[in-house]
Amino acid sequence: MARIKYYYDTETCKYERVKVKKQDIILNLLGLGALVLATAGGLLMLFNSYFESPKELVLKNEVAEMEFYYQNLNDKVEELDQVLTALEKRDDEVYRIVLGSEPIDQSIRNAGIGGVDRYIDIKNKNLVHGKDIVELSEDIDKLRRKVYIQSKSYDELKELADNKAKMIAAIPAIQPISNKKLIRLASGFGYRTHPVYKVKKLHTGIDFSAPIGTPIYATADGVVSSTQISFGGYGKHIEIDHGFGYKTHYAHMHEFVVEEGQKVKRGQMIGYVGNTGVSTAPHLHYEVIKGDKKINPIHYFFNDLNASEYEKIIELASIENQSLGM
Repeated sequence: MARIKYYYDTETCKYERVKVKKQDIILNLLGLGALVLATAGGLLMLFNSYFESPKELVLKNEVAEMEFYYQNLNDKVEELDQVLTALEKRDDEVYRIVLGSEPIDQSIRNAGIGGVDRYIDIKNKNLVHGKDIVELSEDIDKLRRKVYIQSKSYDELKELADNKAKMIAAIPAIQPISNKKLIRLASGFGYRTHPVYKVKKLHTGIDFSAPIGTPIYATADGVVSSTQISFGGYGKHIEIDHGFGYKTHYAHMHEFVVEEGQKVKRGQMIGYVGNTGVSTAPHLHYEVIKGDKKINPIHYFFNDLNASEYEKIIELASIENQSLGM
């Protein structure tokens, strides 16, 4: 029950009842409402400053989770970049040196991706972590380019390795006849007494003395470029083109077991020792040709000789004696 209020009227010297106007009531109510709202707003602000709303908590957890995954992804990108850098170093300092190729220039490996701004859409969104996202995107793009360059490098290395293997197989590297006891070498490369004219002439190969019918072997992979028969000179002789500028020549043969155009492998039998052409005894005259120049075959017997055997055969080849044929 509302309390009734009185006031003392000095004119009537009586207590009169206070009469409240409606507008005063409304004003009082409005003032009270404003005070309540202000108090509530203040309390809400105070609460929000110390306590987070459920929605804010959810958003904050989402942001923290995104930051965690971003950092994790960034760490993985850095780890992959370190692994790729190690592969690049091994590529330049090992594989390319072994295969005789120049390292890839770092300006090519580290080249950026040109053109228009690739990240303009991200920048235009004004994201809170937009800068971080752009930097991560740039790192990923650089990593993708480095991976692409490295993959192309491995393609090139494979081709170089294949060619290297072919080149190694194409280099004459064994003796053309079985000579384990090193007793077959009869005359070496250089000026030797001609068996017919008895004057010193340049002997452009090595003579291996052996009985007629002794097997002759190709000293490297190649293609038989010619098989010829003549009654003078080299008699029956074969030339094999090994590629990479190498050729070998086998003369004074008794018989061929290969034909022109046929592919042969190192160690494959190509014919037999004979005594044809200008020859004073059964033997094989063997030549190595690099480019257009006939070179000393003695330097190409490294595959089937150890160090002491190689030294001995060098000594035998250096003896100035009479050759067995042209």
